[in-house]
Amino acid sequence: MRICVLGNQARATFLFWRVLMLKMRAQGHSVVCLIPPGDEENEKRIQELGIEIQHYRLNRKGVNPLQDLATFSDLKTFFHKDHIDYLFASTIKPVIYGCIAAKMAKVPHIYATITGLGYAFEADSLPKKMLHQLGIVLYRTALRGIEGVFFQNKDDAALFREQGILTSDARVLFANGTGVDTERFAKQDLPDTSAGLTFLLVGRLLEAKGIREYCEAAKIIRAKYPETTFQILGPKETGPGSISEQEIAAWKQEGVVSYLGETADVIPFVSAAHVLVLPSWREGLPTCVMEAMSLGRACLVTDVPGCRQTVTNNENGLVVPVRNAQALAQAMEKFITTPSLLLSMGNAGREIAERQYDTHVVASGILRDMGIPVSPSSDGDL
Repeated sequence: MRICVLGNQARATFLFWRVLMLKMRAQGHSVVCLIPPGDEENEKRIQELGIEIQHYRLNRKGVNPLQDLATFSDLKTFFHKDHIDYLFASTIKPVIYGCIAAKMAKVPHIYATITGLGYAFEADSLPKKMLHQLGIVLYRTALRGIEGVFFQNKDDAALFREQGILTSDARVLFANGTGVDTERFAKQDLPDTSAGLTFLLVGRLLEAKGIREYCEAAKIIRAKYPETTFQILGPKETGPGSISEQEIAAWKQEGVVSYLGETADVIPFVSAAHVLVLPSWREGLPTCVMEAMSLGRACLVTDVPGCRQTVTNNENGLVVPVRNAQALAQAMEKFITTPSLLLSMGNAGREIAERQYDTHVVASGILRDMGIPVSPSSDGDL
């Protein structure tokens, strides 16, 4: 069979779906990765897996209808020319335009995975409300009649039902995110705490990641515990909901929060921190939290879909109300004043990661749900 894995960027597709694509190949299937051009480094990494690369035009964050029309046109052309048996699409625009194009080309097996709802579903301003209504129409058109829709948490699935995006007979499936490679993200010893704790936020520079609340909480804590370190690691973004260059420069000038830039390998940064923080407004199932758990780090997250699926309050981390810098600071102070929590919660997180979120387990489950047989021996080929 020929399987298309459709994503919105090479780096994310490699990091999140590498094991899934390798398992597809291990079963003897031909796999093509359909992504936008421009990231030769990660394209090479994908090709080294034995995966074919094809390109299409995409502006991930833009709302220009002409650019989206070009995206749809490229996808439609690809599916009409290439004999694809299975489509596995992830992220918003690939799911919407890819599923519509694949249906028009009569691809027999079409699967979408909802990794998060994105900017349009925040709906806290008029532009967002307008995008939200458009998103409902597009999602409804894309998902109607396809073979299956994967969700990473039950909240998102319920919302899609409530919004009328999913029909009553839609096949709803669940996967524990993209999983985490628990061998690569092996448990790490905690850094010394005598010089103060280090809190690390890993995420794209978007307001919906709770970055402003994190910075405000950092100011509160630093006023009382000046030896505490606060860091942000993740790529800059442009478009609606992004954090501006001016704000990033202001953090550096204030000296309260350090921006570390982006990296292809988060392990050294998370290993050097004591607590992983993700004060997000909503998630699918956050990979950065699963990775931190696998590395043996306590996590501090907000009580929102996705985050509350990975972190149980007072077990493998702390859970606080969303958009509440004061509550975030109070939780940070709890870690500072009770450092024994770092070890106990980190150990608990590692156990959960091994049991529930190992990437081989997640990938095998996805393939079984897609009706693609998985040999027990295939893991040895990875």
